[in-house]
Amino acid sequence: MARTHLLPISLLAAAMLMLAACTGMRPAADAPIAARVAALTPADALLLGEQHDAADHHRIERETVQALVDSGRLAALALEMADDGRSTANLPSGATEAQVRAALDWQEKGWPWDNYGPAVMVAVRAGVPVLGANLPRSRMKDAMADVSLDVQLSEKARAQQQEAVRDGHCDLLPAAQILPMTRVQIARDRSMAQVVLKARQPGKTVLLISGNAHALRTLGVPQHMPTDVKVVSVQMLASATVPFRAGPEYDAIWQTAPLPEQDYCATLRK
Repeated sequence: MARTHLLPISLLAAAMLMLAACTGMRPAADAPIAARVAALTPADALLLGEQHDAADHHRIERETVQALVDSGRLAALALEMADDGRSTANLPSGATEAQVRAALDWQEKGWPWDNYGPAVMVAVRAGVPVLGANLPRSRMKDAMADVSLDVQLSEKARAQQQEAVRDGHCDLLPAAQILPMTRVQIARDRSMAQVVLKARQPGKTVLLISGNAHALRTLGVPQHMPTDVKVVSVQMLASATVPFRAGPEYDAIWQTAPLPEQDYCATLRK
């Protein structure tokens, strides 16, 4: 029987990527994360939108950080999960997890470290700064009264953002709070965009990890980016079904296993 000569996995993956690049194909939905990242870069910013309680999404986040580190392209890791002004930039690559958490003023109650720590520590070990990007709570009151935020989105997008705020609070917000909370959401997106823009480096990519809503091209962080900045937005979707291709909201959709049914609004009402 003739022997079959097999390419090493690394060479096979490289060959597949070259073929995809030449033909304009995207990697298959089950392709390794490194291959998916390679297909979406180079980019100034890569926005990875998660469902916060999906364990698969946190695994993908770590693998995405690792892929960008391995390629030498990670400029910074920015996080919704820490506030603007917090950073690991002054820490050595050998810093302990406790030191990293202190530098980021990590809020365990809202963001379990076990979910995000693995991705954060990959960046720290590589000497890449991890940056808080969210609007600090101390600035939220001012944002609620800031009428200039009302013109940051088009009238249509602003109406969609108001509806998203209403839905996100399970129709429990008083009507008078919809506009102020919409301003906060816009201010949060703008804060994340500004952190990403400040961290840019030529030929490298700033990775932002956030909830899916902030990664929306039509409403979120991309709306606050200059047009000459290449932004790629990915939705991680925990679902049994997924659109054949991404629409105007995202550049790509990465499907993961569906989660058990849960009534989040019932929990909020309690």
